[in-house]
Amino acid sequence: MMESMPKLNPNGWDEMFSSKGVRSSYRQVMQTLQNLNQERLNHKQNQAADSFMNQGITFTVYGDDNQGIERIFPFDIIPRIITQKDWLEVETGIKQRLKALNLFLEDIYNEQQIIKEGIIPASLIASCPHYIQEVHGIKVPHNIHVHIAGIDLIRGAKGEFYVLEDNLRCPSGVSYMLENREITKRIFPKMLAANNVSMVGNYPMLFHNILISLSPRNISNPNVVLLTPGIYNSAYYEHTFLARQMGIPLVEGRDLVVNNNVVYMKTTSGLHRVDVIYRRLDDEYLDPLVFKPDSTLGVPGLISAYKQGNVALVNAVGNGVADDKAVYAYVPDMIKYYLNEEPILKNVPTYQMENLEERELVFADMGNMVIKETNQSGGYGMVMGNKATDKELKNAKIAIANNPRNFIAQPIIQLSTVPCLIDGQLKLRHVDFRPYALCGPNGVEIVPGGLTRVALTEGSLVVNSSQGGGSKDTWIVR
Repeated sequence: MMESMPKLNPNGWDEMFSSKGVRSSYRQVMQTLQNLNQERLNHKQNQAADSFMNQGITFTVYGDDNQGIERIFPFDIIPRIITQKDWLEVETGIKQRLKALNLFLEDIYNEQQIIKEGIIPASLIASCPHYIQEVHGIKVPHNIHVHIAGIDLIRGAKGEFYVLEDNLRCPSGVSYMLENREITKRIFPKMLAANNVSMVGNYPMLFHNILISLSPRNISNPNVVLLTPGIYNSAYYEHTFLARQMGIPLVEGRDLVVNNNVVYMKTTSGLHRVDVIYRRLDDEYLDPLVFKPDSTLGVPGLISAYKQGNVALVNAVGNGVADDKAVYAYVPDMIKYYLNEEPILKNVPTYQMENLEERELVFADMGNMVIKETNQSGGYGMVMGNKATDKELKNAKIAIANNPRNFIAQPIIQLSTVPCLIDGQLKLRHVDFRPYALCGPNGVEIVPGGLTRVALTEGSLVVNSSQGGGSKDTWIVR
């Protein structure tokens, strides 16, 4: 009952349609959709929304007044399909990238060879707010700093993949990847089976195994906990979901205490030693004795216990230096330097605003640029040149001139599109893709899938849930 093909964007890549019609990987899905009448399709969309509502699958959006509004995460029932061939490129490219980023973090907190050899300017690292001097010289288990990464990818006009950013601190959204698949199983069980879709459900088990492997004590059942900032955090649903899936306690800072550089969890039967903390708390809130003295979210003495090697923190403290948007521009150089390889996945061309020549190039072409603050996330601190008013562009130029280190610029890339079911019709919307990579002693594992985020507003390129985006189930078809 569906119209066969919406109007394609002439400047971009569509995942389902080419100029010749439906791509082969989508034919069965399209057949299923065409066999359903409008009423059945709407019913399935409502069924998905009800599932999210009933399970409390939410996120929080903060307005200008800093008041949080809790919202159900919008979900589109038409899956996003990535072929096995494309997935292989993504998987090998992310593994290569994370190998280099881990080596960079190990180097930058120890010998700093990459600076001494002039590959990365010392000033860039020194001026990074997320370079944590307090953990310089630290030895982390197995020399792994990044245990979980959410690498954001986009597709250019010819279908080629670019890395948009590396999320190496507390990447979120994996619960939506898992819940999206569960809902798809409910509403399209036959279609899922018929398309030979790779499984993502073993993610909690893989992650839990890595957490256990990081224990400083060589015991069979180390104590692993998930540290949350609490119920007012925008990703609190995910914290509870992952703790439940992995069968580990969900704790807040007040539930933990440090004695003699050892972390303990308060329980009704006394203090229990904690070996590994999967923390969903930013660095600056972890320990009021080292960072923000007024933080009530962290644990006094935690960094001391961490430096002594008595507790493992996941991800490691100080990773933000590697996903700073100004440092991002140097990741291809890191890959060449540490691995002696050419990057498999490209970066989006990035202009450093500290470089006067690059800044003037950007100022002359602001309408085709996206301006980003180097340490913001969630779609905040961003100016889309093609949508901005003259006043917004003028203000952006002033802000850049006042603090050039705080900004980068990138050409606006037309993200690929995927059809979404909107008002009963197939309508093309822009998407990105965040696969989740897990790094442990045995290397990097990536579950074949990820979170596809959708810009639900027509023409928008901003996919973040905090900016009104939604998501889709992502199928890697074998």
